[in-house]
Amino acid sequence: MVKLNKKELTLTQTPAVSISSSMNRIKTVTDHEYYEPYPTLKDWFKKKINNLNQTIKNYFLSYLPFLNWIYRYNLVWFWSDLIAGLTVGAIVIPQGMAYAGLAKLAPQFGLYSSFVGVMIYWFFATSKDVSIGPVAVVSALTGNVVDAVRRGYPTYESHTIASALSLISGCIIFSLGMFRLGFIVDFIPLPALAAFMTGSALKIAMGQIPVMMGNNKYLNTRESIYLVFGQFWKQIKHCDLNAVLGLTSLVMLYSIRFICAHASRRFPTREKVFFFISTLRVVFVIILFLFISWLINRHHPDHPRTSILGKVPRGFQNLGVPYIDGTLLGALASYLPSTVIVLLIEHIAIAKSFGRINNYNIDSNQELIAIGVTNIFGPFFGAYPATGAFSRTAIKSKAGVRTPLAGLFSGLLIILGIYTLTSIFYWISQACLAAVIIHGVGDLIVGPQTLKRFWRANPVEFFIFWIGVIVTIFSNIETGLYITTISSGCLLLFRIAKARGEFVGRVPVQQVKLTSDGYTHVTTRNIYVPLNHSDGSNPTIIPILPGNGIFIYRVNESFLYPNANNYMEQLVEKIFRETKPGKVKPYGSLGEQPWNLKTSRHPEKDLQKDDQRPHLHALILDFTGVAHLDITGLESLVDVRRQLDRYADKTINWHFVGLSNPWMKRALISAGFGSSDHGHTVFSVANVYINLDHGENDADIILVPILDINRPLFHADLDEAYEAAMATVAQQETFFVSRDDTARGLQVTLF
Repeated sequence: MVKLNKKELTLTQTPAVSISSSMNRIKTVTDHEYYEPYPTLKDWFKKKINNLNQTIKNYFLSYLPFLNWIYRYNLVWFWSDLIAGLTVGAIVIPQGMAYAGLAKLAPQFGLYSSFVGVMIYWFFATSKDVSIGPVAVVSALTGNVVDAVRRGYPTYESHTIASALSLISGCIIFSLGMFRLGFIVDFIPLPALAAFMTGSALKIAMGQIPVMMGNNKYLNTRESIYLVFGQFWKQIKHCDLNAVLGLTSLVMLYSIRFICAHASRRFPTREKVFFFISTLRVVFVIILFLFISWLINRHHPDHPRTSILGKVPRGFQNLGVPYIDGTLLGALASYLPSTVIVLLIEHIAIAKSFGRINNYNIDSNQELIAIGVTNIFGPFFGAYPATGAFSRTAIKSKAGVRTPLAGLFSGLLIILGIYTLTSIFYWISQACLAAVIIHGVGDLIVGPQTLKRFWRANPVEFFIFWIGVIVTIFSNIETGLYITTISSGCLLLFRIAKARGEFVGRVPVQQVKLTSDGYTHVTTRNIYVPLNHSDGSNPTIIPILPGNGIFIYRVNESFLYPNANNYMEQLVEKIFRETKPGKVKPYGSLGEQPWNLKTSRHPEKDLQKDDQRPHLHALILDFTGVAHLDITGLESLVDVRRQLDRYADKTINWHFVGLSNPWMKRALISAGFGSSDHGHTVFSVANVYINLDHGENDADIILVPILDINRPLFHADLDEAYEAAMATVAQQETFFVSRDDTARGLQVTLF
């Protein structure tokens, strides 16, 4: 065992360096040999199918997450869920009927969708807050699909088209969840989502303003936003009594919210009371203007003076198997991508947001299954596509919901409304419902503060946001969604393809720790910063260049086929610029020169006299930020290695630092990286406490290598790699051990 009572211990000199002699000398320093077991496909499959029966059982049990908490259900949870569920149920009834109009369906279909969403979701939910049902954006998208299909195939009823769209979309989403593909939602970035929601909100609001003002019969509210805006002002003279009801409703909705928000801050002890008043403002306004509408139209039910909702059938009138044939499937095919994307991103974004707010995790794959099942079974009750609703989710969360079972109580209240209140629904003002929709979608529009954060965070994504909004204004919701998604995807690919590495240099730093008793403790270490200070480090600090033909190159992202060539071009360009070739005249004659070499007919005249540039000696690649290395990336490394060996007229050692997984090491080893003719020159060891005599004496301290001793060019950190590269430059035959008494790890250098 090596004694550690000296900072530097010089042993006997050895004549020549070879791999075998290097291994023998390692054994004189360490008490343990370590050979890393590299992965194989057999081991990978064995690990995956380990305890297969339990894995399969857990997989199917994960489909019903309510089994994890239902047996612990108690009265405290019950009362909280009851209050939250009834609150959401009271809100979703008028909202559902209003949103059904956006979907070009009769009001009862909004009630059916509301019922199915809250009744089914809790079985499969991993979020206690989310409320599934009709939402403005999905309803508007469904209305666009219904209009488009009916123009080509007028024989299909609107509710048949909407139910078929729900069923097919549900099957697709369920399949994504079943195969655990929930991660695809993460490819929709926040600016694209915000642009889609803002554009959709503007589209919906602009389409509902004529309904609220009473001149909607004189223009097509399904056209682009700018066309509806222009036509509205041309037909402003046709506004009627509906405008009074609609504008008054809208003002009242915002007034109640503002007053309650102000009062809750003024009287914090009664915050809960003001919250419920604000939450139920939609119900209050609907009831109030229902009464006013009845007073205005009670003597003229067949020819009302203001627009009213009309007859709403009692009970479930559309129970049955949804109708789908080949023609309808073909007509819907082009609209399925946008429908699926909207259902996914809106629900998952809401679920994740409230999961973070309330400190619990959601399972994206299980949420896809929940949405899928809801939209699969919904059409059997007459429902159209449904997903998570932001406003109702926020209300449900703030109402104190404890479990997903709150949806059951919402469903019971909706059933009560479907069977007992339909005669009252007849008198609901359409202008008031339009005001409710405008009020609801207003919160989806991105505010100035959010836009300011977008600009400060990333101006490019800020412009992508505005591109999505503008396209939605001048085109439609689907096109805006596709444009923002494709633009964000192109930006992602561009960032990957144009990822740049950094040449770094060493900076000795002192780390100062101030203690409570007024003393300072100073430790010295090396850090490596970019030579061009691209990381924002202080430009007055000049990093120490590696020198001696050694280059340290830091790769900042995964080394993959889109960016491998870009990385290598940057590396080779700097090496050729700052080193001289191994041969003074690499080409014997003019005929041997490559055609694209930028030189004269007499290259000896181009040679620099007294060229002080060093010969290329070694490369150090910092792969700490590299998560994956693919075949194309590996072949790029091999090609550049061959190119640089020819350029230097010798074998160049490639040192790797920070290899993050065994599969990457396996790939590099397969291409011949990791080994060296010099054997181990520098390697890191650590102190390990071990009881050699099985408890008879105190534990002994032994030295063990951190990495595989068979791979001398794979290093633990940049300091070790740099010392190893320098050791092969020096070619000295001295062996010493250097250590920091304050650290448990040691660095061993063999010369």
